[in-house]
Amino acid sequence: MTSTPPADDGRGTPQACYEAIKNEAERVLVGNETIIEHLTIALLTRGHVLLEGVPGVAKTTIATLFARTTGLEHRRIQMTPDILPADITGTTVYRQHVGEFDLQRGPIFANVVVADEINRATPKTQSALLEAMQERHVSIEGETLALPTPFLVVATQNPIEMEGVFELPEAQRDRFQFKLTVDIPPRSDERELLDRFDDNPELEADAVEQVIDTDDIFAARAAVSSVYVAPPVKEYIIDLVTASRTHSDVAHGGSPRATLAFLHAGKARAAIHGRSYVIPDDVKSLAEPTLVHRLVLSTDAELGNVSPASVVRDLLEMIEPPSGELDASTAVGDGGDDAG
Repeated sequence: MTSTPPADDGRGTPQACYEAIKNEAERVLVGNETIIEHLTIALLTRGHVLLEGVPGVAKTTIATLFARTTGLEHRRIQMTPDILPADITGTTVYRQHVGEFDLQRGPIFANVVVADEINRATPKTQSALLEAMQERHVSIEGETLALPTPFLVVATQNPIEMEGVFELPEAQRDRFQFKLTVDIPPRSDERELLDRFDDNPELEADAVEQVIDTDDIFAARAAVSSVYVAPPVKEYIIDLVTASRTHSDVAHGGSPRATLAFLHAGKARAAIHGRSYVIPDDVKSLAEPTLVHRLVLSTDAELGNVSPASVVRDLLEMIEPPSGELDASTAVGDGGDDAG
């Protein structure tokens, strides 16, 4: 599902794409605006997202809603211990009546792939996603096949399951741009949820409509790439990631891939909030979802029940953000103030 960017008609701006997706998703979704924001950022920066939450908080529904609002082809893969890599990527099947092998493409050949309960699959099957997520192609019977563009993996996992699960290896966690936690909603949101489904018991993800298309996505991506990042903000990103490697509670910190994730995601966040330059608040708001799954805590920290999120908060307190002018005058066309 590919296309070339059209001339910008106003709908293909990052801000317009985000607002359209958010407003349409809210027809079904109650709360979780931050999740939609980060999914939009990932889509505009070729990232992947890991959603974590207890059962029943609408992780899969959020991913499906997001895919439907973008009009992208989406597939859901229910990960189980007996699923094989070929069940994800595909395989060749011998057709006896014609005497030939026929390529059967797996569900990975979609624009948005929802890997539900990813930590229930074995490491061998989880590894089938590695090539797809990083290289955006897969190999079947020695043949390399490109995946559709855009391509986004949204994986879900349950943090409280202890039996029949396989923890994601560090190499795979690092390939997710963000790890987002879908929390139990506050009482006010849960009451709104009751009222909404009382009025419409059959309200589901398919109730939303497509509000943007691939041309809009490509135009928004082009706009994101032109967002300006001042040298002090780049230094701030490097300082944060470097500090994550030397923190006393951390055995292994963020990789250079984390540094690049900050850069690209910061540009996208600035753009969807109507700015043509990145500010320190963009970086700070992205710190936890960008770093929390990449940190490997020391043994002492784990025994002391230190959480990766608390380490990230500590890093933000330790590292002083840049202040003063960030050469915003270089980034012409400022479209508005930060919304977050």
